[in-house]
Amino acid sequence: MAVIMHVDMDSFFASVEQRDHPELKGKPVIIGGPKNSRRGVVSTCSYEARKFGVHSAMPISQAAKLCPHGVFLPGDHGKYEQVSREIHQVFDQFSPIVESISIDEAFLDMTGCEHLHTDLVAMGNSVKKAIYESVALTASVGIGPNKFIAKLASDYRKPDGLTIIAPHEVEDWLAPMAVNRIWGIGEKTAELLATWQIRTIQDLRRCSEPSLVRHFGKQGRNLYLLARGIDHRPVEPETEAKSMGKETTFTEDVTNIATLRQVLANLVAMVGVRLRRHELWARTVTIKLRYSDFTTITRSMSLPEPINSDDDIFRTADHLLQENVATAPIRLIGIYVSQLTTVAQSSLFADPRQDKLTELMDQLNTRYDRPILRKGREL
Repeated sequence: MAVIMHVDMDSFFASVEQRDHPELKGKPVIIGGPKNSRRGVVSTCSYEARKFGVHSAMPISQAAKLCPHGVFLPGDHGKYEQVSREIHQVFDQFSPIVESISIDEAFLDMTGCEHLHTDLVAMGNSVKKAIYESVALTASVGIGPNKFIAKLASDYRKPDGLTIIAPHEVEDWLAPMAVNRIWGIGEKTAELLATWQIRTIQDLRRCSEPSLVRHFGKQGRNLYLLARGIDHRPVEPETEAKSMGKETTFTEDVTNIATLRQVLANLVAMVGVRLRRHELWARTVTIKLRYSDFTTITRSMSLPEPINSDDDIFRTADHLLQENVATAPIRLIGIYVSQLTTVAQSSLFADPRQDKLTELMDQLNTRYDRPILRKGREL
């Protein structure tokens, strides 16, 4: 059964401005142009502004009438795009299959990743926590058996929400929702359906598939399936996965190299098992270090042959760590692998026993919610 996650940042542009300008926190912030703009439209607004009826795509002039005391800003799209890139780096830590929908939302195919977490709640909270630690912004997350359900779930408890819909819950959960929550049903279609006394998804289920196809063409079949929570579309990344990684932020800054090496080993183990599960190899290893003053560096090493074993990844990452770690306290450490390939280049000196041991460890560790076999360097 597929496990699909949808991540939607909460009032993204406005939240970035409130983060960068603490004096704006708690105030109605409206992004889209100056207050006196005649032709501008609202691109997004804070939840404080939404209480006054302001919403995206509304003319700025109308927003100024509804919320005259709001803080109106033109926005900084260069900054928002940079923050979006940082958020997508977080996604790469959790899944190699990420479909970006817009600058502030994405689907992640988490199928097969569940065993790395205690349960789906822990998995969703891990993603939310990693995003906050990276960019100090909240996200709402929905998890379901397909994209349609995951998208609806992420919008269910905004802001900073987490909603999980199990397959057996789908039909009952959808039933009372307004019919326009289904993709493809806009205002005019909803009005037409209302004339047939169809106002909820449960009402729509009374319609047979042939009748919906007769009235709406090919879209009729989609309506029939979505009303029952059926959505076969896969998560489709624009390109093949470019990198995988994992990072962690310490509760207290760390200076002890032994502690850093131990944490790095644990991160390597999590990245390595994902590489092997997706039958991928990496040519480049990168470590990321963030110091107590928030200065962040990355150091990379490209290899003559692609690798995917924990030992090879750790050997390279540890070399980079030893060369670049400073005496300054470290707040965050991360490991990334890139230049991914599905083709492994066999070495004449490879030890098949080591490969067999790695395969056995992966098999045992994936049966449980936590690793039961670990390398000594991880302890």
